[in-house]
Amino acid sequence: MKTPIRIQPLVDDGLVDHVISRLMSGKEADVYVVQCQGEIRCAKVYKDAAQRSFKKAVTYQEGRKVRNSRRSRAMEKGSKYGRQQQEASWQNAEIDALAKLHEAGVRVPETFGCLDGVLLMELIVDEQGDVAPRLGDVTMPSDQALEDHAILMNYIQRMLCAGLVHGDLSEFNVLVDQYGPVIIDLPQAVDATANNHAKSMLMRDIQNMTNYFGLFAPELLKSRYGHEMWELYEKGDLTADTKLTGKFKMPTKSANVDAVMGEIKAILEEESMRQERLKAEQEE
Repeated sequence: MKTPIRIQPLVDDGLVDHVISRLMSGKEADVYVVQCQGEIRCAKVYKDAAQRSFKKAVTYQEGRKVRNSRRSRAMEKGSKYGRQQQEASWQNAEIDALAKLHEAGVRVPETFGCLDGVLLMELIVDEQGDVAPRLGDVTMPSDQALEDHAILMNYIQRMLCAGLVHGDLSEFNVLVDQYGPVIIDLPQAVDATANNHAKSMLMRDIQNMTNYFGLFAPELLKSRYGHEMWELYEKGDLTADTKLTGKFKMPTKSANVDAVMGEIKAILEEESMRQERLKAEQEE
Protein backbone atom coordinates (compact mmCIF):
# COMPACT_ATOMS: atom_id res chain seq x y z
CA MET A 1 0.00 0.00 0.00
CA LYS A 2 1.01 3.65 -0.37
CA THR A 3 3.16 4.88 2.49
CA PRO A 4 1.28 7.34 4.74
CA ILE A 5 2.87 10.79 4.90
CA ARG A 6 3.59 10.50 8.62
CA ILE A 7 5.47 7.20 8.19
CA GLN A 8 7.55 8.34 5.19
CA PRO A 9 10.31 9.92 7.37
CA LEU A 10 10.82 6.53 9.07
CA VAL A 11 11.14 4.88 5.65
CA ASP A 12 13.64 7.57 4.61
CA ASP A 13 15.67 6.94 7.78
CA GLY A 14 15.66 3.18 7.25
CA LEU A 15 13.60 2.45 10.36
CA VAL A 16 10.72 1.05 8.29
CA ASP A 17 11.17 -1.02 5.12
CA HIS A 18 7.61 -0.63 3.90
CA VAL A 19 3.99 -0.46 5.03
CA ILE A 20 2.08 -3.73 4.63
CA SER A 21 -1.46 -2.73 5.59
CA ARG A 22 -3.60 -0.50 7.73
CA LEU A 23 -4.59 -2.35 10.88
CA MET A 24 -7.08 0.00 12.53
CA SER A 25 -8.15 3.59 13.10
CA GLY A 26 -8.79 4.62 16.69
CA LYS A 27 -9.82 7.72 18.54
CA GLU A 28 -6.24 8.88 19.14
CA ALA A 29 -4.21 7.10 16.46
CA ASP A 30 -4.07 5.07 13.26
CA VAL A 31 -2.17 1.78 13.39
CA TYR A 32 -0.36 0.14 10.47
CA VAL A 33 1.39 -3.20 10.00
CA VAL A 34 4.93 -2.51 8.81
CA GLN A 35 8.13 -4.37 8.03
CA CYS A 36 11.26 -3.21 9.85
CA GLN A 37 14.54 -4.80 8.82
CA GLY A 38 12.72 -8.02 7.99
CA GLU A 39 10.62 -8.03 11.19
CA ILE A 40 6.84 -7.51 11.14
CA ARG A 41 5.82 -4.80 13.60
CA CYS A 42 3.16 -2.14 13.96
CA ALA A 43 3.41 1.63 13.66
CA LYS A 44 1.07 3.73 15.76
CA VAL A 45 0.56 7.14 14.15
CA TYR A 46 -0.80 9.57 16.72
CA LYS A 47 -3.48 11.95 15.52
CA ASP A 48 -3.14 15.69 16.08
CA ALA A 49 -5.21 17.14 18.92
CA ALA A 50 -7.65 18.68 16.41
CA GLN A 51 -8.35 15.23 14.92
CA ARG A 52 -8.26 13.27 18.13
CA SER A 53 -11.67 12.39 19.55
CA PHE A 54 -10.42 11.31 22.96
CA LYS A 55 -12.69 13.08 25.42
CA LYS A 56 -11.49 15.14 28.37
CA ALA A 57 -7.76 14.69 27.69
CA VAL A 58 -7.07 17.38 30.30
CA THR A 59 -8.63 15.13 32.97
CA TYR A 60 -6.18 12.36 32.11
CA GLN A 61 -3.19 14.71 32.02
CA GLU A 62 -3.84 16.05 35.52
CA GLY A 63 -0.85 15.44 37.73
CA ARG A 64 1.62 14.70 34.94
CA LYS A 65 4.95 16.31 35.70
CA VAL A 66 6.94 18.27 33.13
CA ARG A 67 10.51 18.72 34.31
CA ASN A 68 11.41 21.53 31.94
CA SER A 69 9.97 24.74 33.43
CA ARG A 70 9.88 26.53 30.05
CA ARG A 71 7.83 23.70 28.55
CA SER A 72 5.55 23.66 31.55
CA ARG A 73 4.84 27.40 31.31
CA ALA A 74 4.27 27.19 27.56
CA MET A 75 1.82 24.31 28.01
CA GLU A 76 -0.10 26.30 30.61
CA LYS A 77 -0.29 29.35 28.34
CA GLY A 78 -1.41 27.31 25.34
CA SER A 79 1.10 28.86 22.94
CA LYS A 80 2.02 27.15 19.67
CA TYR A 81 5.18 25.80 21.29
CA GLY A 82 3.11 24.80 24.31
CA ARG A 83 0.63 22.88 22.17
CA GLN A 84 3.50 21.06 20.48
CA GLN A 85 4.90 20.12 23.87
CA GLN A 86 1.45 19.03 25.03
CA GLU A 87 1.27 16.66 22.07
CA ALA A 88 4.77 15.33 22.81
CA SER A 89 3.75 14.83 26.43
CA TRP A 90 0.64 12.85 25.36
CA GLN A 91 2.72 10.57 23.14
CA ASN A 92 5.62 10.16 25.57
CA ALA A 93 3.19 9.18 28.32
CA GLU A 94 2.41 5.96 26.44
CA ILE A 95 6.08 5.14 25.85
CA ASP A 96 6.91 5.76 29.51
CA ALA A 97 3.89 3.75 30.68
CA LEU A 98 4.73 0.78 28.43
CA ALA A 99 8.30 0.70 29.73
CA LYS A 100 7.19 0.98 33.36
CA LEU A 101 4.54 -1.71 33.02
CA HIS A 102 6.87 -4.11 31.22
CA GLU A 103 9.24 -3.69 34.15
CA ALA A 104 6.34 -4.35 36.56
CA GLY A 105 5.50 -7.67 34.92
CA VAL A 106 2.43 -6.54 32.97
CA ARG A 107 2.08 -7.94 29.45
CA VAL A 108 2.20 -4.99 27.07
CA PRO A 109 3.70 -4.60 23.57
CA GLU A 110 7.44 -4.06 23.35
CA THR A 111 8.41 -0.67 21.90
CA PHE A 112 11.16 0.06 19.36
CA GLY A 113 11.26 3.85 19.35
CA CYS A 114 9.16 6.89 18.52
CA LEU A 115 9.85 9.48 15.82
CA ASP A 116 7.71 12.48 14.87
CA GLY A 117 4.58 11.10 16.47
CA VAL A 118 4.97 7.54 15.15
CA LEU A 119 5.55 4.77 17.70
CA LEU A 120 7.03 1.48 16.50
CA MET A 121 5.82 -1.48 18.54
CA GLU A 122 5.66 -5.23 18.69
CA LEU A 123 2.78 -6.68 16.68
CA ILE A 124 0.82 -9.08 18.90
CA VAL A 125 -0.12 -12.17 16.89
CA ASP A 126 -1.91 -15.48 17.47
CA GLU A 127 -0.58 -19.02 17.00
CA GLN A 128 -1.09 -18.80 13.23
CA GLY A 129 0.86 -15.54 13.01
CA ASP A 130 -2.25 -13.46 12.32
CA VAL A 131 -3.00 -10.27 14.24
CA ALA A 132 -4.28 -11.27 17.68
CA PRO A 133 -8.00 -10.58 18.24
CA ARG A 134 -9.33 -8.05 20.70
CA LEU A 135 -10.87 -9.44 23.85
CA GLY A 136 -14.25 -8.12 22.72
CA ASP A 137 -14.11 -10.42 19.70
CA VAL A 138 -13.44 -13.52 21.77
CA THR A 139 -15.88 -15.91 23.44
CA MET A 140 -14.80 -18.42 26.06
CA PRO A 141 -15.96 -21.07 28.53
CA SER A 142 -16.54 -20.09 32.15
CA ASP A 143 -13.24 -21.49 33.45
CA GLN A 144 -11.26 -19.54 30.84
CA ALA A 145 -13.13 -16.35 31.75
CA LEU A 146 -12.27 -16.82 35.42
CA GLU A 147 -8.61 -17.43 34.58
CA ASP A 148 -8.24 -14.46 32.25
CA HIS A 149 -10.15 -12.16 34.60
CA ALA A 150 -7.76 -13.12 37.41
CA ILE A 151 -4.79 -12.38 35.14
CA LEU A 152 -6.13 -8.93 34.28
CA MET A 153 -6.94 -8.13 37.91
CA ASN A 154 -3.31 -8.92 38.71
CA TYR A 155 -2.13 -6.74 35.83
CA ILE A 156 -4.27 -3.84 37.08
CA GLN A 157 -2.88 -4.48 40.56
CA ARG A 158 0.68 -4.40 39.26
CA MET A 159 -0.07 -1.21 37.33
CA LEU A 160 -1.37 0.44 40.49
CA CYS A 161 1.71 -0.66 42.44
CA ALA A 162 3.77 0.97 39.67
CA GLY A 163 1.80 4.19 40.24
CA LEU A 164 -0.40 4.01 37.15
CA VAL A 165 -4.05 3.55 36.25
CA HIS A 166 -4.89 2.71 32.62
CA GLY A 167 -7.93 4.98 32.62
CA ASP A 168 -9.61 3.57 29.50
CA LEU A 169 -9.40 -0.18 29.96
CA SER A 170 -12.09 -2.26 28.27
CA GLU A 171 -12.47 -5.29 26.03
CA PHE A 172 -11.52 -3.02 23.11
CA ASN A 173 -7.93 -2.43 24.23
CA VAL A 174 -6.94 -5.88 25.42
CA LEU A 175 -5.58 -8.33 22.85
CA VAL A 176 -5.54 -12.10 23.36
CA ASP A 177 -2.76 -14.30 22.00
CA GLN A 178 -1.89 -17.92 22.79
CA TYR A 179 -0.35 -16.86 26.11
CA GLY A 180 -3.29 -14.79 27.34
CA PRO A 181 -4.29 -11.09 27.59
CA VAL A 182 -2.06 -8.21 26.46
CA ILE A 183 -2.95 -4.65 27.47
CA ILE A 184 -2.63 -1.93 24.81
CA ASP A 185 -3.41 1.79 24.31
CA LEU A 186 -1.89 3.74 27.19
CA PRO A 187 -1.45 7.42 26.18
CA GLN A 188 -4.12 8.40 28.70
CA ALA A 189 -2.60 6.42 31.62
CA VAL A 190 -2.84 8.50 34.79
CA ASP A 191 -0.66 9.01 37.83
CA ALA A 192 -2.40 7.11 40.63
CA THR A 193 -1.15 9.51 43.29
CA ALA A 194 -1.32 12.89 41.56
CA ASN A 195 -4.56 12.56 39.58
CA ASN A 196 -7.74 13.24 41.58
CA HIS A 197 -9.74 11.02 39.22
CA ALA A 198 -7.45 7.99 39.59
CA LYS A 199 -9.75 6.09 41.95
CA SER A 200 -12.87 6.48 39.80
CA MET A 201 -10.86 5.51 36.69
CA LEU A 202 -9.50 2.41 38.42
CA MET A 203 -13.03 1.44 39.47
CA ARG A 204 -14.27 1.92 35.91
CA ASP A 205 -11.38 -0.10 34.42
CA ILE A 206 -12.09 -3.00 36.77
CA GLN A 207 -15.84 -2.80 36.24
CA ASN A 208 -15.40 -2.88 32.46
CA MET A 209 -13.28 -6.01 32.70
CA THR A 210 -15.63 -7.65 35.21
CA ASN A 211 -18.72 -6.87 33.15
CA TYR A 212 -17.20 -8.45 30.06
CA PHE A 213 -15.89 -11.61 31.71
CA GLY A 214 -19.15 -11.73 33.66
CA LEU A 215 -20.89 -12.53 30.38
CA PHE A 216 -19.19 -15.94 30.53
CA ALA A 217 -18.79 -16.34 34.31
CA PRO A 218 -21.70 -14.48 35.97
CA GLU A 219 -20.34 -15.10 39.48
CA LEU A 220 -17.67 -12.46 38.77
CA LEU A 221 -20.33 -9.75 38.73
CA LYS A 222 -20.55 -9.94 42.53
CA SER A 223 -16.81 -9.26 43.03
CA ARG A 224 -15.46 -5.98 44.39
CA TYR A 225 -11.81 -6.00 43.36
CA GLY A 226 -11.74 -2.24 42.77
CA HIS A 227 -12.70 -1.27 46.31
CA GLU A 228 -10.44 -3.93 47.83
CA MET A 229 -7.49 -2.90 45.68
CA TRP A 230 -7.83 0.84 46.27
CA GLU A 231 -8.22 0.49 50.05
CA LEU A 232 -5.03 -1.58 50.26
CA TYR A 233 -3.26 0.92 47.99
CA GLU A 234 -4.29 3.90 50.13
CA LYS A 235 -3.06 2.12 53.26
CA GLY A 236 0.26 1.30 51.59
CA ASP A 237 -0.40 -2.43 51.93
CA LEU A 238 -0.79 -3.31 48.24
CA THR A 239 2.05 -5.15 46.53
CA ALA A 240 2.30 -6.90 43.19
CA ASP A 241 1.94 -10.24 44.99
CA THR A 242 -0.90 -9.35 47.37
CA LYS A 243 -3.56 -12.05 47.18
CA LEU A 244 -6.90 -10.41 46.50
CA THR A 245 -10.25 -12.02 47.26
CA GLY A 246 -12.63 -9.78 45.32
CA LYS A 247 -14.62 -9.38 48.53
CA PHE A 248 -15.13 -6.04 50.21
CA LYS A 249 -17.55 -4.94 52.90
CA MET A 250 -18.94 -1.56 51.95
CA PRO A 251 -18.99 1.06 54.75
CA THR A 252 -22.33 1.56 56.47
CA LYS A 253 -21.89 5.30 57.05
CA SER A 254 -23.75 7.83 54.92
CA ALA A 255 -22.70 7.77 51.32
CA ASN A 256 -20.77 10.62 49.74
CA VAL A 257 -23.43 11.60 47.21
CA ASP A 258 -21.07 13.78 45.15
CA ALA A 259 -18.55 10.96 44.86
CA VAL A 260 -21.24 8.46 43.90
CA MET A 261 -22.68 10.80 41.27
CA GLY A 262 -19.17 11.40 39.93
CA GLU A 263 -18.63 7.67 39.46
CA ILE A 264 -22.02 7.27 37.78
CA LYS A 265 -21.23 10.15 35.45
CA ALA A 266 -17.85 8.62 34.59
CA ILE A 267 -19.46 5.26 33.80
CA LEU A 268 -22.08 6.91 31.58
CA GLU A 269 -19.37 8.84 29.71
CA GLU A 270 -17.38 5.63 29.22
CA GLU A 271 -20.43 3.88 27.80
CA SER A 272 -21.06 6.82 25.47
CA MET A 273 -17.44 6.63 24.27
CA ARG A 274 -17.76 2.90 23.66
CA GLN A 275 -20.93 3.37 21.64
CA GLU A 276 -19.25 6.09 19.53
CA ARG A 277 -16.29 3.79 18.98
CA LEU A 278 -18.53 0.93 17.83
CA LYS A 279 -20.44 3.26 15.53
CA ALA A 280 -17.20 4.59 14.00
CA GLU A 281 -15.89 1.04 13.42
CA GLN A 282 -19.15 -0.02 11.79
CA GLU A 283 -19.00 2.99 9.43
CA GLU A 284 -15.44 2.15 8.29
